[in-house]
Amino acid sequence: MSNAPQPDRSRRSERSRQAILAATRELISEVGYGKVSIEAIAARAGVGKQTIYRWWPSKGAVIFDSFLALSEDADGQGLNLPDTGDLEADLKLVMRATVAEFADPDFERPIRALNTEIANDPELAAQYREKLAGPMDDAKKARLRSAQQAGQLATDADLDLVLEVLYGPLFQRWLHRSGPLTPDYADSLVDLTLRAFRP
Repeated sequence: MSNAPQPDRSRRSERSRQAILAATRELISEVGYGKVSIEAIAARAGVGKQTIYRWWPSKGAVIFDSFLALSEDADGQGLNLPDTGDLEADLKLVMRATVAEFADPDFERPIRALNTEIANDPELAAQYREKLAGPMDDAKKARLRSAQQAGQLATDADLDLVLEVLYGPLFQRWLHRSGPLTPDYADSLVDLTLRAFRP
């Protein structure tokens, strides 16, 4: 009987999974969302279609996970927002990083493709809310609560509304490609929001 080590199937599966996620992002960047198919992802990743369907029920689900993996790679510090004690400086740092991400084609294309899917797939929208948007909003609100305790934000401010005022115009400008996403624009959104919600 051979004592040779058996191949590590979990490692091989993880390699295949990462190859699929990378292939998805590459194809979206190269040919656009509309031309990406499960067949094309499988061919690029060097796996069979059945491997993809074993892990994901749809193209939208693969795109979501590829974006989630990209977000995790880009954010090594998890979901905690900076808290230096200066709310204005912390928000400007976060918003400048956000506009930079949305202006980066490698990051922007998967986000746009994901939003296309979410608009037409309630189940995927719920998954997005649970796994990404919800935790992100919770982290943002934790930082805003800290600012309320420090007297930098009105104690009766509706934190969901604060986030909508802060991020809504950015999303609108990005969605409709109606203007540049610049550091100055990010700063102006923070200034506007703080004027509205300071004590």
